[in-house]
Amino acid sequence: MLRRSILGLALAACALPAHAQAPQANAEINRAWAAGYRAAFTCSALWNGAGKLLADIERDELTGIYPEIEADVRALTADVDADAKRVSVRYRDDMPPRVAQWDSRDGCITLPIGSQGTPPSGTAPRPNFDDQAWPLGDRSARVGMPEGFPPFADVSTSRDSFGGRTSSLLILKGGRIMSEWYQPGHDLHTAQRTFSVAKSMAVTLVGHAVLKGRIDVTKPAMIAEWQAPGDPRAAITTEQLMRMASGLASDIAGNRTDAIYMGGASVRQWTTQWPLLNPPNSRYRYANNDTMLAILSLKAALAKSGEVLNPNAFFDLLGMTRTFAEHDKDGDYILSSQVWTTARDLARFGLLYQNDGMWRGKRLLPANWRSFVTTPRGPQPDREFGYGAGFWLFNKSEGIPTDAFGAFGNRGQYLVVIPSRNLVIVRQGYDDDKNRLDIVMLVKAVVAADDRN
Repeated sequence: MLRRSILGLALAACALPAHAQAPQANAEINRAWAAGYRAAFTCSALWNGAGKLLADIERDELTGIYPEIEADVRALTADVDADAKRVSVRYRDDMPPRVAQWDSRDGCITLPIGSQGTPPSGTAPRPNFDDQAWPLGDRSARVGMPEGFPPFADVSTSRDSFGGRTSSLLILKGGRIMSEWYQPGHDLHTAQRTFSVAKSMAVTLVGHAVLKGRIDVTKPAMIAEWQAPGDPRAAITTEQLMRMASGLASDIAGNRTDAIYMGGASVRQWTTQWPLLNPPNSRYRYANNDTMLAILSLKAALAKSGEVLNPNAFFDLLGMTRTFAEHDKDGDYILSSQVWTTARDLARFGLLYQNDGMWRGKRLLPANWRSFVTTPRGPQPDREFGYGAGFWLFNKSEGIPTDAFGAFGNRGQYLVVIPSRNLVIVRQGYDDDKNRLDIVMLVKAVVAADDRN
């Protein structure tokens, strides 16, 4: 019954004008979602990476968020069980609290509304490569370089002029850390939520499977729920999902999937239900569901070979051992947004693409994968950036090399790679609607600094 009520609200929202699209019709659902948001963000921020102080979580993670839930998020109280690595938030006297449970390998799992169960935990912790040389580990890489190396130091010291509220800024040239800055209370091991930067990570996992011959993205996606005779969704390819060109409807266009992110709904339950809105590959429509469906297709393809999808094992290959890809209660990864990572781990991820899929002498992505994900095939967004397959393109930005591309996330999360310049730029932040980073301005400043180098 609860799932049906949420679905009804979501379907009704599809008919509303853009400014009204949000789960505003039911204050009780908003409060339940707010409790889930507070539980999830408190849990992940406490125990992913080096962890954060509760006061910093209040300031950074629980402000500047969706306006229809922020007041409730701030008013509700989180009960933190540090021994069990569990956060509970009560939102009604006659309902169980919303619960997020941390796992040492996969981060936090948000349980559904009304659930009192605890998902399996106790898996082996992530490896630690801190004593290894950069880029696999952090030995021999200077820690905290607010001034850095001229002229890249100029970009770091002028960071506030680009807008937003920066929490980390890291610039690589030729794989070397040229400038590194963190806000007070953060350091090289502080993890933040990637938001939609996770989509670029998702397509990278697909690319790794393509290299191993496990999936052909040009063929129909392997979604079991679409295989009934006559279902037109059976023709949608994994590539179309990666390029936001599936043609599917969704609850709210854009980067909102509240039932999963805050309600604890199952990825499979929520994403596979939506009908076609347009013919596949005819329109660009940015949607979290498309990325999660691409990952469901990848999971099914790997299962045919007897393999299990394990994003964190792939991240460990890159030394991204403080990156946590989180999943739902059923074990399906929420790779549209629910990944937590550090600035240095993002830099490692950028280096994989800077080096065209090679890592420490081993190929992890197909030789043509970087070109594939940065080529704007199919319908394109009507905005200042182009879109490839899980990556944004600077192909409309004057003063920036045409091969520049990036992973973008809400609240100011950015990873930008410029292969022709051998540059990788990482910027994390806590932006809000009133104060946002101008990523084009930042990238132009880094390019100008490179010209002076």
